[in-house]
Amino acid sequence: QVQLVESGGGLVQAGGSLKLSCAASGNIFNIRRVAWYRQAPGKQRELVAAISTGGSTQYADSVKGRFTISRDNAKNTMYLQMNSLKPEDTAVYYCNADVTLRNPPVGLDSWGQGTQVTVSS
Repeated sequence: QVQLVESGGGLVQAGGSLKLSCAASGNIFNIRRVAWYRQAPGKQRELVAAISTGGSTQYADSVKGRFTISRDNAKNTMYLQMNSLKPEDTAVYYCNADVTLRNPPVGLDSWGQGTQVTVSS
């Protein structure tokens, strides 16, 4: 009922930048909290950044000052600007959205399919 489609991943050298996008579509009334998670090989999925409907943000200590999460509520799209990338940022990045459906009016925790980010040293 809800599709989250990520884009913007790829291969970049250390110190470079990437901007991830996540577009939500489907049976959506509104989107509350949105977040980006990442999972590196052999590691657990971890929260990278989150943003509330009102714009309050939260970041993992490892990305503070380098990554910026944002959202465009009119377009149901969220972004993750990643600067000063490091090899340890290499992972599959997933967007996550707390969606209220239009019909029926219930909440749904939705995930994208993931996009690979690889940072070479």
